[in-house]
Amino acid sequence: MSDAVPPKGTGPLARREARLAWGLLLPTLLIVSAVVVIPLLSIFWISFKPIGLADLRPPAPVIRESLRGSGEEMRIEYRLRNSSRSETISGVTLRDTLPEGLTPGALDPRCAIEGRDLFCDFGDLDGGGRDELELSVTLEGEEAAVEAALEASVPAISGTAPNVLTSLDFSLENFQRVFDGGEFWSVLGVTMFYTVFGTIGALLVGLFAAMLLDRSFKGQSILRGLYLFPYVAPVIAVAFTWVILFDPFSGSANALLIQMGVSDTSINFFGERPLALIMVTVFEIWRYFPLSFLFILARMQSIGEDMYEAADMDGASPFQQFWFLSLPQLLGILSVLFLLRFIWTFNKFDDIFLLTGGNAGTRTLTVNVYEQAFAVSNIGAGAAVAVVIFGCLLIFSYFFFRFISREEGL
Repeated sequence: MSDAVPPKGTGPLARREARLAWGLLLPTLLIVSAVVVIPLLSIFWISFKPIGLADLRPPAPVIRESLRGSGEEMRIEYRLRNSSRSETISGVTLRDTLPEGLTPGALDPRCAIEGRDLFCDFGDLDGGGRDELELSVTLEGEEAAVEAALEASVPAISGTAPNVLTSLDFSLENFQRVFDGGEFWSVLGVTMFYTVFGTIGALLVGLFAAMLLDRSFKGQSILRGLYLFPYVAPVIAVAFTWVILFDPFSGSANALLIQMGVSDTSINFFGERPLALIMVTVFEIWRYFPLSFLFILARMQSIGEDMYEAADMDGASPFQQFWFLSLPQLLGILSVLFLLRFIWTFNKFDDIFLLTGGNAGTRTLTVNVYEQAFAVSNIGAGAAVAVVIFGCLLIFSYFFFRFISREEGL
């Protein structure tokens, strides 16, 4: 009997190659984890904590030291405050070294001095609390030199306080705030309108542009370059160009519409509902159709001409050639573009913020993240909205790969 041959990929050489491959991939995996996974986990962590911008720094005692008085009899003032408005700092202590030229006098009961080393125990300091301490001193040297030495000697202040950011206390308060009322669902509806129509519009316009430039003609290269301008131009430049162009007082678009008799008065394109939402969606289509155009054109030019020649001989019309020959070949790239553009548009923030600032019914979920986190200073609520965005995109991706991509053979 011959020796049994081990299954392919399970021998010693295969295991050695697998270990080598994982060893080579390990630095990349660590970098990806540091850049992507860790920030994502941080957002999930913060979303379950009701914290604001002020809570990002841990509570700490803050001290200010100054020399007051004149002549020989002077005093050192220590002004203490709690950096947190809500958390209590326990065991607040002060350590300082008095400079040469100052002789301490009567001490506060909370303080003790050994040589020139001063130690004070303030106990607990409530949230937003303040405290003061005065130390009488006698000036024995030059005042300017003593003040300079006092500024150079920074007092050491210490204390312990719970940090809401790193504690294990979690709450659903942020998500309750997000879902309470009808505001969230209206924002979600605006986001879906902007995303769906922006994505489909960019694909259709890109498909139409690719069909126009699929054949060679004079000036084709120049026209291709012009088609790419909306995508490669800086977003802040094109956004403000659109705002100025459609300005209700001095915009060229309004002046043209009035002169043509289309409108009797100026139209506030980016300030009226639902026109503002339509305008930002049109801007999304105009700005990002070149990406679809490039991919679709590349795929169309890879299709052989033999099929079209045979269809011509069979008497197929141009529409039939497109519907039965071109479109089946393009479904794969169209599906991938739809997935990418849907995710990117759903996460889009800068376009809407530059055009309307989220006003006039154009507030999307990403704009809501900014407003919750920075305008309202509620980092936890902003993180909760970001988690909701992640969940929506996760659900969309699941259904896409579960149904749509299977139908397209991806």
